[in-house]
Amino acid sequence: MKEFNHIPVLLKECIEGLAIKKNGIYVDGTLGGAGHSLQIAKKLENTGTLIGIDRDEEAIEKAKNTLKEFNNIIYVQDNHDKIKEILQNLKIEKVDGILLDLGVSSYQIDEQERGFSYINESPLDMRMDKRQNLTAEKIVNTYSEEKLADIIYKYGEEKFSKAIARKICEYRKNKKIETTTELVKIIEKCVPNQKQGHPAKRTFQAIRIEVNNEIEPLYNTVISAIDCLKPGGRLCIITFHSLEDRAVKQAYTNSIGKCTCPPDLPYCVCGKETKGKIITKKPILPTQEEMEKNTRSKSAKLRVFERI
Repeated sequence: MKEFNHIPVLLKECIEGLAIKKNGIYVDGTLGGAGHSLQIAKKLENTGTLIGIDRDEEAIEKAKNTLKEFNNIIYVQDNHDKIKEILQNLKIEKVDGILLDLGVSSYQIDEQERGFSYINESPLDMRMDKRQNLTAEKIVNTYSEEKLADIIYKYGEEKFSKAIARKICEYRKNKKIETTTELVKIIEKCVPNQKQGHPAKRTFQAIRIEVNNEIEPLYNTVISAIDCLKPGGRLCIITFHSLEDRAVKQAYTNSIGKCTCPPDLPYCVCGKETKGKIITKKPILPTQEEMEKNTRSKSAKLRVFERI
């Protein structure tokens, strides 16, 4: 098995945010390289349980090796969007804490054949779960010009989205786009040299988000995760994209359930249910030291919610 290079983002802040009980039940919904899970497991006694969820079979196998000294861990290959269903299948009603570290794992980017990176040549794949049918290749070769432009702008915040979509559609009339290198060359013709990084970065991000449906279910996933917490349980979510952060923030805000009734009413009639409180009034950001050591942490934001 290839060794994954994984540096967990906002590790200390996440562990503090979870407020781990030694005999508690915790969920790492994005197991990845198990960097966060390792520290959670170290804080648990044998009476505690850690549930590690990941779509990626390779990630789970790597995590099993990293966490081999612990015998109180349950591994689940599935999507954290199904957290309620996963816990029901395990006959677990509520948990003490949940961690979601959103976005793509560093080892997935580094695995050349997975097609996440615009640096090396590889097949256009980008699937976190290899069992699914939709790939990056299918998106760039079958989506309409309008739909391509829309996802590149929406998920990549790429201002040259229309030009990129147009050029992709022109290219594929003559030849199917099969590799990351082909796609990068198409993008480079549309994006002038900029100081903000590689010209293909935003488009690759957008296609990856579309392949793995990372944004659309997120709001409901956060609500489901809150519902799965015991009183006093904590939900810690790390985001790397403005759309992710917006969905998390909105779900947290709505879960506070503040009464919207006019102040002159003698009692509440709006029926707003308070599920808990937001621990982080503003998101926790990585320190300058962390950003220098791990450049992938630069856009990270951590938000913490506590169930009541």
